[in-house]
Amino acid sequence: MESQVIQPGSATHKLLIGGRTNRRAVKDKAAQIGVTIGGTLVFVALLLIFFYLLYVIKPIFDGADVTPVTNVSYQNADIPTLMVGSDEQNEVLYRVARNGQVDFYSALNQQRVDSFKPELAAGVTVSSSAVSAPSEQRFALGLSNGQVLITDIAFGLTYPDNKRLITPELRYPVGKTPLALTDGGAIHNLVFAFSSDKMSFAFQDDNGTWQVNRFEGEENMMTEEVEWQPANVTLGDAPIKVAHQLMTPDQRQLILQTGNKIYIYDIRYLDDVSLLQVLDVESANGKVSNISLLAGASSILVAYDSGKVAQYFQVNSDKGRLYQEIREFDDLAPSAALASEFYRKSFATVSAEGELSLLYTTSQRQLFDETFDLKNPGVMGFSPRSNGLVVEADHKLHLFKVANEHPEVSWSALWDKVWYEGYPEPEYVWQSTSGSDDFEAKLSLMPLAFGTMKAAFYAMLFAVPLALAGAIYTAYFMSPKVRGIVKPTIEIMEALPTVILGFLAGLWLAPLIEDHLPGIMILLVLLPVSILLSAFTWSKLPGRWKQRLPEVYQELMLIPVICFVGWASFAISPMIEIALFGGDTRQFITNQLGITFDQRNALVVGIAMGFAVIPTIFSIAEDAIFSVPRHLSNGSLALGATPWQTLTRVVLLTASPGIFSAVMMGLGRAVGETMIVLMATGNTAIMEWSVFQGMRTLAANIAVEMPESAIGSSHYRVLFLAAFVLFIFTFFFNTIAEVVRQRLRERYSSL
Repeated sequence: MESQVIQPGSATHKLLIGGRTNRRAVKDKAAQIGVTIGGTLVFVALLLIFFYLLYVIKPIFDGADVTPVTNVSYQNADIPTLMVGSDEQNEVLYRVARNGQVDFYSALNQQRVDSFKPELAAGVTVSSSAVSAPSEQRFALGLSNGQVLITDIAFGLTYPDNKRLITPELRYPVGKTPLALTDGGAIHNLVFAFSSDKMSFAFQDDNGTWQVNRFEGEENMMTEEVEWQPANVTLGDAPIKVAHQLMTPDQRQLILQTGNKIYIYDIRYLDDVSLLQVLDVESANGKVSNISLLAGASSILVAYDSGKVAQYFQVNSDKGRLYQEIREFDDLAPSAALASEFYRKSFATVSAEGELSLLYTTSQRQLFDETFDLKNPGVMGFSPRSNGLVVEADHKLHLFKVANEHPEVSWSALWDKVWYEGYPEPEYVWQSTSGSDDFEAKLSLMPLAFGTMKAAFYAMLFAVPLALAGAIYTAYFMSPKVRGIVKPTIEIMEALPTVILGFLAGLWLAPLIEDHLPGIMILLVLLPVSILLSAFTWSKLPGRWKQRLPEVYQELMLIPVICFVGWASFAISPMIEIALFGGDTRQFITNQLGITFDQRNALVVGIAMGFAVIPTIFSIAEDAIFSVPRHLSNGSLALGATPWQTLTRVVLLTASPGIFSAVMMGLGRAVGETMIVLMATGNTAIMEWSVFQGMRTLAANIAVEMPESAIGSSHYRVLFLAAFVLFIFTFFFNTIAEVVRQRLRERYSSL
């Protein structure tokens, strides 16, 4: 059977060609659509990540929301109010009158549910009263016979018939029998502080003299009861006319305010009571109207009749720790009442016109400001969870619902220096958790952003010269046979898990550098010098000597040189350390130079991250240099240029877009690196460029703290903000890289 021959130009031939063309067109179109869809999905995924981060971050910059819930008319309106508050569920409100009567009201039906009045001896009246820290919900009554009675407000929670029942009650931490402070005479201007083993009272007697009484508690081994041992001291130099008096919960300081002066006494030891400081709080804008302790009792809030509120706390000085003004809040209505939260640094003010403001000190935010129908406001107090606020005004208890989730976060708290309590000056601080409850979260992102840049800088400082020099030599000078071994070997290093590099850096490299620091420094100098000397010596050798070593393997002659220099540097390290640094380089750096030395420092991170970044930079840069058309370099050589001139003026310029992209890709890798900086640094959030100190990066911080953060908390959302900042960093670097690459391509594309 004869085979049929298809003639070119015949109908059959045209049909076959047309079919192949149609199939190719379909494949091309399908590939185009697939690439378009893939690129679009990548872009959509980036947008989704971007907007999801914004969605999680946005609430931390929202203000607070205060809404009225109910109001309750209370009885005995002719007796001034001492304190107000509520239970944790904001279902039961209470009012303590200055005569000691406590009334509880239901917030649900506005009815009084219970009432308590202290049982006093015949003829004994309440001459003064005082409250302790808001979180303790405790008050004391000074009696006309020189005694004092301490009472706690508590709420019992039961579930009869599977229904929640809140039962208010009063507790007496030292018993229902009043304690005797004096042999007789009334207690005036009482202030007190209480703990399980110690309680202190300060008051004025009938003569106006200030007395400080303290009771030290000791448990009786036989009866297991606490026996109180009293002590007393008289403050002879204390002012007589006092507007407000405070005592810190730790019973170390007594604070008396008269006019624009605040007298602060050190009462830590009653046998050595002294006037610590006379604080002048005079302001040109007004007179002092109220003072209060902020949560934690380390700060004094001073309110003025002009509306200004200032914060004072102790700062180290030449005369010891003294109070000074730290920050102030202006443009507020003159406050008729002032209240602070139980545990956070928020406080609220209310004016005579009913303008209610909610503020936070360290973030310096005014979270809320609105006027309500609050006539003649008096005392107010937060609920234990700070989600409710009770304001006494116009003979009513007004309950407000407070939504104030993230008061500690503001732009200034994240990016500016903040003066925290106990710090000598404003600083950038990241400290999100603590081992104690007496703690304020410090959420500055500046140390983390700085640490990210520092780690990337030292990694690039180590990696870029080695990677680019290796790429140039491999692509332009190295023989093809050796290049076929070297290039894949370096590229396969990129597959090495960074957790392995971090493990080796933290447990092996860091101690090695610490023990042989002089040798490391010498090695960094001798290694490039020895390579240059070896190259210079090789160039001066007679030609017949050079011919004995095959040209293909000339590069390998440096291996013994590098090994010898490395061994020699470590060998002479102990001798140099003894001769120049007294046998202990670390101690010399710390004591003589005043530089902090951390074992896991930026030098360790730079070397470890450098090895992780080198393969990325080397591979891309080497491909860019090797891809330069040969006719360009051959033409340059033919015109009389030397190989070095051809490299610097033709090859590198043509390959500059790819080289720059390689460097920026390496920088992006260094910025986003997590495991190496997590394991090879001390993760200290400090802002020091010293190569001997560590850092904490954004990526490492997210990896460490995200599993422990409470979902929806300020800490949780700030970690997402850190991820957003990292996202912006990489986006910025990649954008700059693309713009520069395009311009370099346009400039040198004509070569």
